[in-house]
Amino acid sequence: MADNEQEFWFNTKTHQVEEGMVSPAVDRAGPYATREEAEHAMERIKANSEKWAAEEAERD
Repeated sequence: MADNEQEFWFNTKTHQVEEGMVSPAVDRAGPYATREEAEHAMERIKANSEKWAAEEAERD
């Protein structure tokens, strides 16, 4: 990563976007390339969870 690039993380405990690895890994989702992507992390996490649950149900 170049010096002028910043990674954004979503803190799943506080529901806040953080620049860089501020919080413990267990509380972070990411990295995301932009603040906007990180702001929508919970939507992405929920959609992925639903997709994976549906795929698992199909296999059962």
